[in-house]
Amino acid sequence: MQLTEEVRNKILAFQRTEITEHHIYRRLATSIKSPENARIVAQIAEDELKHYEGLKKYSGQDVAPNWFSMWWYYLISRLFGFTFGIKLMERTEKNVQKDYDEITDVVPEAVTFKHEEEVHEEKLVGLLNEERLQYAGSIVLGLNDALVELTGALAGLTLALQNTKLIALSGLITGIAASMSMAASEYLSTRSEETSKNPVRAAIYTGIAYIGTVVLLVLPYLLFENYYLDLAITLTTAVIIIAVFNYYISVAKDELFRERFLEMAGLSLGVALFSFIIGYFIRIWLGIEI
Repeated sequence: MQLTEEVRNKILAFQRTEITEHHIYRRLATSIKSPENARIVAQIAEDELKHYEGLKKYSGQDVAPNWFSMWWYYLISRLFGFTFGIKLMERTEKNVQKDYDEITDVVPEAVTFKHEEEVHEEKLVGLLNEERLQYAGSIVLGLNDALVELTGALAGLTLALQNTKLIALSGLITGIAASMSMAASEYLSTRSEETSKNPVRAAIYTGIAYIGTVVLLVLPYLLFENYYLDLAITLTTAVIIIAVFNYYISVAKDELFRERFLEMAGLSLGVALFSFIIGYFIRIWLGIEI
């Protein structure tokens, strides 16, 4: 069948997508520790190659993979977990599934390809068994508490002390003590629950998330002398942390981003504003001048 230039270009674009995803899945399969998960991902890689070869029969042309996309998704998967990387790539696959409808009249196999892409999604859902996602609740606990408590504490201390070194010292002491407390609470909470989570690991995830957030929030006070500028940077950092983490969770666990982001950001900034006002009035009431 003689293909129009438009249809041929679409087929070549599909080929490029399929061969790129073949290489991504093939590389991921070698890095996944679970034999069953690795087997499924390897099978998906072979299916993508089969789609590429099927499309090649119509275009009569080989297409090189998108090497940038391939390494990008591979590195994302290694850094943030294969679940996040695959789910992120899945969003592109959904568009490919819809686009396949445009060439079914010319490429009958496109119906099969579309079905197999949908099957891939079902299989991928069964791969959501990464440790970092099992302990996402513990990470949320550490992040959320650190963001709410530290943004509030730093806002209050900024007006009460008006000295960057003292604010940083007070913030670090408060944050480290609170992180230990939160880790211990998470250990006891997890131990008392009927869950497959390890209490020690849950405590470690909570503590690390808390400490990491504390360091990022206090850092501006160690770098710049203007405490109002430091507070602005700290609040901006808090919003960025909330946005990045909630995007990660929304992709990896198929949850809504906007509601979670607005809730966490509203809590953190609301507490910070309230503490900022309280810090001012306490300073006036006690008549403290530093």
